[in-house]
Amino acid sequence: MPPKIKISPSLLAADFANLGESIRAVESAGADELHFDVMDGSFVPNITIGVPVLEAIRPITKLPIDVHMMVVEPARFAQQFADAGADIFTIHAEACDDLETSLGDARIAGMTAAVSLKPDTPVSVLQPVLPLIDRVLVMTVEPGFGGQSFMPEMLPKIAELVDMARVAGTDLEIAVDGGIKVDTAGSVIDAGATALISGTGVFNFTDGIEAGIKALRSAGS
Repeated sequence: MPPKIKISPSLLAADFANLGESIRAVESAGADELHFDVMDGSFVPNITIGVPVLEAIRPITKLPIDVHMMVVEPARFAQQFADAGADIFTIHAEACDDLETSLGDARIAGMTAAVSLKPDTPVSVLQPVLPLIDRVLVMTVEPGFGGQSFMPEMLPKIAELVDMARVAGTDLEIAVDGGIKVDTAGSVIDAGATALISGTGVFNFTDGIEAGIKALRSAGS
């Protein structure tokens, strides 16, 4: 039986004037987790949200919160985000001088250790640290801005990760972020992804949030 596809609404696409209501809406609609993008204006050119916002939303939801750290040397902030309520700490391989140590810092802080890969980064960079990783986030757009077009040339990378995990005998969760909507979700699921991160594909879905989540989850063949 194939694994259940997790849906992780990206809060960057939520209504920030009514963020609490947006979070409650996706939780009641069946979302599996929340995606919380942190950008520092250095690793990526944009600046977004951080610890104070996480502290504010943590008490209003029971959903796991995946903190996507698009910042230079993200492990510096591991304990702060753990204390604020993060469950998954997703760091970019390209942003860490020592990926193994950074993953260790996330685990020590009590969070699930995850690594994200930019489109140009090969999956081979993960081979030396694969036993330390619980989850990989494949970027199907360049990180830093929402609303970009999905890059179908990233699909072989997802399949390669599936093979890498199988050979290593590790239970690796594979998440995908970037341009994920109903028309792209199917190919991502078929390639082996088990968690879909979607902003506008959930919050702006024509028939409403609940219908958007169901449509994404059932998009695979």
